[in-house]
Amino acid sequence: MNHDVRHPSATKDVMSTHSVFGAPCWVSLTSRDLEATENFYAAVLGWEWQSAKIGDRVRMALADGTPVAGIAAVAGAWQMPVAWTPYFAVTSADEAASRAQERGGTTAVGPLSFPPGRAALVADRDGATFGIWEGELIADWESWREAQPAFIRLHTRDAFDAAIFYGEVLDWASQRPGCCEVHYEGGEVVLRSRGDIVARIESGALGSAPDPTIRPHWQVHFAVADVTACARAAEIHGGSVLSKGSDEAVLRDPDGAQFTVTSRRER
Repeated sequence: MNHDVRHPSATKDVMSTHSVFGAPCWVSLTSRDLEATENFYAAVLGWEWQSAKIGDRVRMALADGTPVAGIAAVAGAWQMPVAWTPYFAVTSADEAASRAQERGGTTAVGPLSFPPGRAALVADRDGATFGIWEGELIADWESWREAQPAFIRLHTRDAFDAAIFYGEVLDWASQRPGCCEVHYEGGEVVLRSRGDIVARIESGALGSAPDPTIRPHWQVHFAVADVTACARAAEIHGGSVLSKGSDEAVLRDPDGAQFTVTSRRER
């Protein structure tokens, strides 16, 4: 999504979803309390904050000057759960939302216009929520892509079935030039865009499980230098540690949003 404060004229080349359709293009967090959310992620991940031009309830997170993610204080107003959500680039948000519904998915919000584009929140047929974005990408999107500060993984009931759903909705492995490639490696579905791995899909989630952490969902991973330090900071600042290894930890912020921190050398 385009959360940048700058106008298109401020950059030489403005990337759009037409160039990278089907690929993950951003991650965003719905929040109830913008200030509290900013303070938590600044302490845990060292993020700094920048205003966004699409409204005073939306902020952009920066890591070492590189855009990382967006925070939108809309959970209360839109009656949405607090959660991290990946967004995928599409050439038409309306068409992609319609395709999802035709294939058993549901549309939670939108498509809505957020100049310079359109967005929607959609759930796949197993209930995993994701976003779609049509329009311009953030001005520093190539830096975001090259730095790869975020990585996404779908935990779902059946990876093969999910790949078919997303492929049909997002034009994966289609005949269109520049589409994302889908490969099956080591029991996982691996999504590549321009040769780079941009997402993975794995089977094993349980649709009826009472624990939301093992129901189908997209998990957002952030690359960090010190997993242990991030986990410690999360606990100190009101969050919790759901699981932890030497190179990866699953954390929950004070509002309940789940995310993963992963050692940069392990990505």
